[in-house]
Amino acid sequence: MTYEEFEESLKNSHPPAGLNEILTGLWHDGKGDWEAAHNIAQSREGTQAYDHLHAYLHRVEGDTWNANYWYRRAGAKMPEGTLKQEWESLVKRHLG
Repeated sequence: MTYEEFEESLKNSHPPAGLNEILTGLWHDGKGDWEAAHNIAQSREGTQAYDHLHAYLHRVEGDTWNANYWYRRAGAKMPEGTLKQEWESLVKRHLG
């Protein structure tokens, strides 16, 4: 799946079949369902990719302190770009 196909799938009511959990979380976030995305991020705390998703979601929420905590756990720093840029970067990374 390409990034463009992933983004186009946001028009659907359900995520595409076969997505990994991180992409499913990003899909839910792309649809505005923060809670569903957050549930996925919390499901495997201590795993770098999940912790990075968790950090991004708290950044979306506006909770900078909590976001920074999760970025540190993910071994990353809070990006300086926009939330949209980070979302796109995460999607592309997990699409491979």
